[in-house]
Amino acid sequence: MMSDVQARIEELRDILNRLNYEYYVLDQPSVSDAEYDRYMQELLQLEGEHPEYMTEDSPTVRIGGRALDVFEKVTHKSPMLSLGNAFNEGDLRDFDRKVRQAAGEESVSYVCELKIDGLAVSLHYEKGRFLQGATRGDGVTGEDITQNLKTIKAIPLRLKEEVTLEARGEAYMPKKSLEKLNEEREKKGEMLFANPRNAAAGSLRQLDPKIAAQRNLSFFVYGLADLQERTIASHSKALDFLDELGFKTNTHRRICQSIEDVLAFVQEWQEKRPSLDYEIDGIVIKVDDYELQEQLGTTAKSPRWAIAYKFPAEEVVTRLVDIELNVGRTGAVTPTAILEPVRVAGTVVRRASLHNEDLIREKDIRIGDYVILKKAGDIIPEVVASLPERRTGEEQEFRMPEHCPECGDELVRIEGEVALRCVNPVCPAQIREGLIHFVSRDAMNIEGLGERVITQLFEAELIRTVADMYRLTKEQLLALDRFGEKSASNLISSIGASKENSLEKLLFGLGIRHVGAKAAKTLAQHFETMDALRTAGEEELTAINEIGGKMAESIVAYFANEHVQELLAQLQEYGVNMTYKGLKLSDIAGADSYFAGKTVVLTGKLEQMGRSEAKKRIEELGGKVAGSVSKSTHLVIAGEAAGSKLDAARKHEIEIWDEARLLQELSK
Repeated sequence: MMSDVQARIEELRDILNRLNYEYYVLDQPSVSDAEYDRYMQELLQLEGEHPEYMTEDSPTVRIGGRALDVFEKVTHKSPMLSLGNAFNEGDLRDFDRKVRQAAGEESVSYVCELKIDGLAVSLHYEKGRFLQGATRGDGVTGEDITQNLKTIKAIPLRLKEEVTLEARGEAYMPKKSLEKLNEEREKKGEMLFANPRNAAAGSLRQLDPKIAAQRNLSFFVYGLADLQERTIASHSKALDFLDELGFKTNTHRRICQSIEDVLAFVQEWQEKRPSLDYEIDGIVIKVDDYELQEQLGTTAKSPRWAIAYKFPAEEVVTRLVDIELNVGRTGAVTPTAILEPVRVAGTVVRRASLHNEDLIREKDIRIGDYVILKKAGDIIPEVVASLPERRTGEEQEFRMPEHCPECGDELVRIEGEVALRCVNPVCPAQIREGLIHFVSRDAMNIEGLGERVITQLFEAELIRTVADMYRLTKEQLLALDRFGEKSASNLISSIGASKENSLEKLLFGLGIRHVGAKAAKTLAQHFETMDALRTAGEEELTAINEIGGKMAESIVAYFANEHVQELLAQLQEYGVNMTYKGLKLSDIAGADSYFAGKTVVLTGKLEQMGRSEAKKRIEELGGKVAGSVSKSTHLVIAGEAAGSKLDAARKHEIEIWDEARLLQELSK
């Protein structure tokens, strides 16, 4: 039998959950803040006196629990894909045409939703209780940020039904919260958040949930990724169901029966955008019918049944007061505009890249000019043009220097490139930027080693190469400003943990010219060890799909360098892993099948199985399913109403199968 204390605790939780729902989801508070606080204080006191009744879904966890040492990795049950972009009416009509062609219908129903400028997150509920929340990450693997998400009052800790599901949505920072946060950071001399997305991401990636709790984030659920023991036929019905469960969905959504209705919705919210208390950067258009979504399938990166229309960038006028030079990790010297602070697309902008001297000449940009500024994609500040009619005669033309602003060596322009480069291998700026790249998220992902700390360590002459990081001691860190016992210990632990990363992380972190994160994964999967890769020749490298001649030449030259060989020996001595830990080509199920190592393109409608199921089966058998036909395509599988991809396959004389031939091969 439940005791009086336990009954009162449950009653208070029910009251606070209801009040949170009214305030943060319905925006219809029924009590004053003071009354809410009284309920919360009573619950905190009772739980403190009776910890045996404490639960993980109590409203008190929203205040923020204990700090974490590191975020655990989470593998998503199904990939969190990014959306393809549309920038004009023609892009949207083209999307609609392809959807209708695949569906074989004259018109298709779409759901239009506001595109929130925040951080994509997945939420897992078990029998109605919030179990785990994770960031999108790279789409396959994210980070467990459950404790931070619990501090967002718009996320229900208990649903109104005991269902097991995965919902996906967007954590965001309201405009007023961002303004307040940046004001506080400016007073402290800290770097300001550039936009609401960065602010939300920065808040949810705090290891201390109490900090996240102070940031006043909110949340919109935008989709149902998995629902057990129930069938829902459409996206709009799924959103209605999520409403019923107590989630906060964005009510500014509309079911559109034609592309004309979609265009009208886009125009409406382009005009009404400033009236919202949160930032949006476009409209998301999704096919409503789930069966049609399945039929349309996905590419490697994005669904074919959805697209994001990006609003045109807002343009403002400000004054360019100076041009600074920055030397990157590859030696490229980039001019940066220093601007009179101006608000654009929701944040204050003070700097913008000018890319290279040729662009400055082309746009006739001078120091002292009034210039038109916008944010490309509402994110990256860009100087669009100068306003010569506003010149006073005091403006100065800009000339790139002949020598590196960091080390003084002569700058060179490599044939075929626009940028001037410093080719001094010991240039301090290049070394510092290379170190920052090495510890970045897509590379070795060393928590606590951001740009500020790298600069601090570099200036203290504690690190000069990436290998130096692995011989840092806690005592050395404690001697530096802003390092305490806990932060020093955490950083040493993070550095130690990075030694266990798979080979592709190290390859990307080394900054080999032309080798991005995707190519690093391809190389690591193919060669499996650093020793096998560094002895490979150009011919062996170019035989690998996606590795071209320019990249192969760069890889061979990199590993031939004596300094690189010495660096790798040091890293190996310090215990840094140099083998691939992922799924090896030799271990892929069905490696002896027809599809092993082949690139396949699916086109048209498959009658016996959905395109997504066909893609899954082919990949299980070692094949790669691509979204377009190229010279590297081995096979095209053409279903009913196949279009331009089938034509391209014929043109390139690529093998073509029908669905019957595919089913025959899959049945072996």
